[in-house]
Amino acid sequence: MSIISEAPFSPEEIADEGLKPEEYEEIVHRLGRHPNKAELGMFGVMWSEHCCYKNSRPLLKQFPTQGDRILVGPGENAGVVDLGDGLRLAFKIESHNHPSAVEPFQGAATGVGGILRDIFTMGARPIAVLNSLRFGSLQDARTRRLFAGVVEGISHYGNAVGVPTVGGEVYFDPAYTGNPLVNVMALGLMETPEIVKSGAAGTGNPVLYVGSTTGRDGMGGASFASAELSDASMDDRPAVQVGDPFLEKSLIEACLEAFKTGAVVAAQDMGAAGITCSTSEMAAKGGVGIEFDLDKIPVRETGMVPYEYLLSESQERMLFVAHKGREQQLIDIFHKWGLHAVIAGHVIDEPIVRILFQGKVAAEIPATALADNTPIYHRQLLTEPPDYAKQAWKWTADALPESTPAGIQIQESHKTWNDILLQLLDTPTIASKRWVYRQYDHQVQNNTVLLPGGADASVVRLRPAEPPLPPTAASGRGVAATVDCNSRYVYLEPYEGAKAVVAEAARNLSCVGAEPLAVTDNLNFGSPEKPVGYWQLASSCRGIAEACSEFGTPVTGGNVSLYNETLDSAGNPTPIYPTPVVGMVGLIPDLSRICGQGWQKGGDIIYLLGHGASTVTLGASEYLAAIHGTVAGIPPRVDFNLERRVQAACRDGIRQGWVRSAHDCAEGGIAVALAESCITGNLGAEIHLPNPGVRWDELLFGEGGARIVVSAAPEMSAVWESHLKDSLGEDWQKIGQVADTSLRVFTDDSAPLIEASIADMSDRWLNAIERRLSA
Repeated sequence: MSIISEAPFSPEEIADEGLKPEEYEEIVHRLGRHPNKAELGMFGVMWSEHCCYKNSRPLLKQFPTQGDRILVGPGENAGVVDLGDGLRLAFKIESHNHPSAVEPFQGAATGVGGILRDIFTMGARPIAVLNSLRFGSLQDARTRRLFAGVVEGISHYGNAVGVPTVGGEVYFDPAYTGNPLVNVMALGLMETPEIVKSGAAGTGNPVLYVGSTTGRDGMGGASFASAELSDASMDDRPAVQVGDPFLEKSLIEACLEAFKTGAVVAAQDMGAAGITCSTSEMAAKGGVGIEFDLDKIPVRETGMVPYEYLLSESQERMLFVAHKGREQQLIDIFHKWGLHAVIAGHVIDEPIVRILFQGKVAAEIPATALADNTPIYHRQLLTEPPDYAKQAWKWTADALPESTPAGIQIQESHKTWNDILLQLLDTPTIASKRWVYRQYDHQVQNNTVLLPGGADASVVRLRPAEPPLPPTAASGRGVAATVDCNSRYVYLEPYEGAKAVVAEAARNLSCVGAEPLAVTDNLNFGSPEKPVGYWQLASSCRGIAEACSEFGTPVTGGNVSLYNETLDSAGNPTPIYPTPVVGMVGLIPDLSRICGQGWQKGGDIIYLLGHGASTVTLGASEYLAAIHGTVAGIPPRVDFNLERRVQAACRDGIRQGWVRSAHDCAEGGIAVALAESCITGNLGAEIHLPNPGVRWDELLFGEGGARIVVSAAPEMSAVWESHLKDSLGEDWQKIGQVADTSLRVFTDDSAPLIEASIADMSDRWLNAIERRLSA
């Protein structure tokens, strides 16, 4: 059969596929001819940033990927870590940013569906979902619509498919206006004896298409995700997929049952770029080829042409390579679950992807040309920081009004520190995300141990369906997970800010008693083609690599989402804040020895682990941005040695039963951390902070790493303090006691700096988002 060929394409047609003129010339060189329309589309999606990471791949190579617990690292659908006693955890994070910007409900819903398929494609049963979300200001009507639609989409898919959404983070900042970030992380527990990989093997083995039908939804989604958003992006709604969570639930069960038969050689989710991606990646990873017949594919629309089949991103579809002679066994399983399953191709020796349609060859391309031998751009890094950063670093706290024990002058009015605390608690970024997580079924599967809003990390019980745990395994083991990123830190100093992201993720796990194990990352940035954008990306990757090495948390995979930019009022492209979200998982050996952030009992002693106010800063802080409207300064520097010691001391205290609550000091500083512990524990506190001679606002609201507020029972104080002296030396303080119904913060002066009731703090913190949505 001869290939369907066409004449050369125009520059406009090439650009429509997201390709550059020089890339088209390279395609012609590799094929020895001009591509046809279907082939051009295949190259367009596979050579997009979303699929081939042509701007970021050289930077990702510096990430540490090896470790004693790492079973599967980058390159597969998800990473897998060994939890011991036969337990293996698969986990991954992905983005669905641009689809969510134009169709928030379906964009977010299919983001959940896609990340779940990455998990169960490995042979793991999904046990939890977390999300990391960024939006513009809730004062903007469009932002409110996007926010509500995204949360509804996550809720719809996760609740219906039966996987709990157990935690996450939500930030609001004008930098994300019009270009929200929707990152979704999923965890799964391996159920199959062998981890299912994606590399095809075995000449003559059949290739099965399983799951849902193929339609025109999601056309060119990968290319769409690799372009800047503009006013015309609303016309790209067909590039947003439509999901069916009930069908995905059947697909989970069918796939896990199929994998357990041993009849599956390899499996691949049809995610970005659909059939094109799954066929080419499976072939390239296995060093073989795949011949695939589009006439065999079950469709939901008539009159489709090869270009549409190959670029469709219809959801809930998978591609299997089966052992020859056992294909009917797999087909029967999928039919039992009410799903399609057809033999649509076979493995061939020649390392190409050959697509057949109506008796002709619709496309024929070397598999590596699509999957791994793709363009790489080595961008030139700025020799010095850009002007915006150097200007921001000049800021010092001297630019602020004078602060006194009574408060500070803000514009025309005097604000007490009580006023400032209540205003920060009412800031949507700091405030409770109750409005969000109440829409999620976070207890389905009955394994959620710590509920959303009550701790710095999520905790899920490890309870595999089969095989049963060996007798040597503890019955009360769990896994903790978190997603973190302070993008303002990264914007102002990408290298240091990215290190702080990893440090905070590890700190949050330590605050529930978990040992940090491994990382999956989602790099959300603007255009790498612009010098500042590439500087932010490259500097952040360097920071993540260094921090992951310092904490012994290898990177098992992740996602890169670039070109996150919108147009400002003048029509100029404006990038989002650089947002490298880190998802981290940790092991909890005994679920009876964990804790949340809320105080547990009146009279408990309160401690601050880490340095006091002498090492914190107002630069890059939430206080500076929310109260003074200023984004400037140098963010806190990471002290790896202190971080490791503080986190280890906290974990040890929790596991020994000495520590009853633990909460990271993050956005808003120690005053906000104390207030949150009061609110979630429904108990007050009387705090005495030694004043090291810094500004009063710096003492209360300054931010810095390696600081954790913990509480311990009085009868445990002697042994706990002895442990702190041994492990932290002088890097800890006894700062107060759990009290009744208010937070009172003193220094050496007689009058309290802060005296706020739990009722007032709770109203501001719990209802901040609801107030803005109902305004």
